[in-house]
Amino acid sequence: MTVSDPIADMLTRIRNATTARHDSVSMPASRMKLAITKILKAEGFISDYSVFRDKAHQVIKIYLKYDTDNQPIISGLERVSKPGLRLYAGRGEIPRVYGGLGIAIVSTSKGVMVGHQAWRQGIGGELLCYVW
Repeated sequence: MTVSDPIADMLTRIRNATTARHDSVSMPASRMKLAITKILKAEGFISDYSVFRDKAHQVIKIYLKYDTDNQPIISGLERVSKPGLRLYAGRGEIPRVYGGLGIAIVSTSKGVMVGHQAWRQGIGGELLCYVW
């Protein structure tokens, strides 16, 4: 089955898995999804991830992270730029998510990065999603 928005599908899978308190979630791999997963790992929203080949396709397996009360570290995910309406932010327009408690993931000309990192480098790009 063809997915029209693979990033939204990825975020929905993570959201559903955290709601159901699963240990991990798997999804088809792509370079964009892998870049977002690396950011989630670096920012401490997930515990780990692995990439492996399942028959003919690559698959990303994300290991979710929970606190001591079994509450998910990721409390929210929101897709911002969609295929029907792309949203771009200039170098000074990158938003802060929940007053700095969350992150904005931005696709720039220098790759996919966190919003505050793009702001420091003085570059803008497409706002992919917010994570808090």
